[in-house]
This record gives sequence, structure tokens and C-alpha cells, in this order.
Amino acid sequence: MQLIIVSGLSGSGKSIALETLEDCGYYCIDNLPVALMESFIRQAVIAGQPAFQKAAIGIDARNQTSSLEKFPSTLELARRFGIQCQILFLQAEPEALLKRFSETRRRHPLTDSDHPLSEAIDLERKLLEPFVSRADLLVDTTYTNVHQLRELIRARLGGKQDNLMSLYFMSFGFKNGLPLDADFVFDARCLPNPHWEPALRPQTGRDKDVIEFLEAIPEVTGYLEDVAHFLERWVPRFVAENRSYLTIAIGCTGGQHRSVYITEALAARFRDGNYDLIVRHRDTR
Repeated sequence: MQLIIVSGLSGSGKSIALETLEDCGYYCIDNLPVALMESFIRQAVIAGQPAFQKAAIGIDARNQTSSLEKFPSTLELARRFGIQCQILFLQAEPEALLKRFSETRRRHPLTDSDHPLSEAIDLERKLLEPFVSRADLLVDTTYTNVHQLRELIRARLGGKQDNLMSLYFMSFGFKNGLPLDADFVFDARCLPNPHWEPALRPQTGRDKDVIEFLEAIPEVTGYLEDVAHFLERWVPRFVAENRSYLTIAIGCTGGQHRSVYITEALAARFRDGNYDLIVRHRDTR
């Protein structure tokens, strides 16, 4: 049995993640109390029904604090039963969460007369520490819209082969913020910038003219080779340690040219490897 535990901050996209997993064939339960998780596990294992072979459970701060504290022992029980457990944790920057709640006028589950929204968000982060510290896959949705999140969940979880690492290459612009869910971050701002070439400015690192411009610069090819050699040496070590997910982010100033080119070139080096390969350009127009 494969079990994905979906947790995260309110407003970060947990419901969307569960809906997407359900579309991918998972038996989904939202807001299951941790106290009832053991009963579900035992029933699923004993019943042995095909419907339970792929399941996803949403657990969040709507659980009582005492119940959340029992999660580590419940997780250990599931693994003793032979269940393949993975934890997906979704988060976003406080400013993004505040904006989402103000736009939708939803009530945060921890707000009350003693806790305004900003304090409720901070409190929720602390309550969910047992989940984030054990997360197999951390997804930051600060700069991700609904459609992008659905696509990401499908790519990383929906059709993932159990024996393959999900290797995720992404480009981004530092001016729009650092991706908080990256395992490795490489800074390409030291390379010549096509932005200053008027004819190349509206293009991206996937366009032929930009590629030819960058490939003609020795510093760019040297940078690419150095990063590629580093990853070719160390990514297999993460596979050997049974890591299921690895996110590699390449950044430049705007996330349009240099980072996109380097990301595509690195992904091409790993495309024939034994990985579930995903490529995304966060800030391209």
C-alpha cells in the first residue's frame, strides 16, 4: 500500500493537492484526525482492498494539538505495517498567505479573539513542525498559481514510478524571491546577461538566438560544465540514500535568460538517466 500524507499551512494549496491526487487514482480523505489514522491503517491493511492500494490523507492544524503530537508514533506504526509512507508538505510565505485570505475572505482555522491572522499563521507553522521536519517532498506555493500546482502534483506524485527518483530542475529570478523548496540553488547572475542585448531582451533561454549567444561565451560553458559535473557526482549519492525527490534551482536576475538556458542544458544531461525528470521555468513570461 502506498500512502501520501498531505499537510501544510492553511491557504497553501492542500485541498488542490488532494483533489489532484484523487484525479490520479488515490483514495483521498481530508482532515482525518491523527487519532483515527491508526484505525484507518489497520483497516486498510486487513481489508487489502484495491481501493486502498493508493491512498492520500490530509492532516492539518484543524487537529487538536495533543493529536498532532502523536503523529510521529502513528507514522512509525504505518511503516511497521509495510506501508510506503510519504509526506507532502505545502507552504508559502506569510505575505502570500495573508493576501490569499484577504482575497477569499476565508477564516483561518486558528484565528480567534486572541490570535489575529498573522499570529495564527505563525502558530500553525509551529504546530505542524512534526510534519515539515519529516517531509519527503516540500512544495512552496508562494509564486505558484492553481494550475501550476496541479501540474506539479501530477508530475511529481501522480505518475511517479516508485523506484525512480523525482528529479526536478527549475529556473527562477532572484528579483521575485528565492524558491524555499529547493535542495540545491545555483546562482547564474555572474554570467553575461542577454537582457542587455535589445534583440534578445524579449526572448528566453529556450530561444535559438539566446542559446547561440550564451553558448559562444566561455564563462557560460565553463559554468555549465562545473555545475553538471557536481550534480553528476552527487545526485547518485542521494539516490543511494533512498531519497525520492530532489529539487535543483538555477537563478538569475529575472529568471528569463541565463537561468532558463542553464536549467534546460542541465536537464538534457540527466534526461537519459534513471529518473522521473521534471523541468519548470517559474518566472518566464
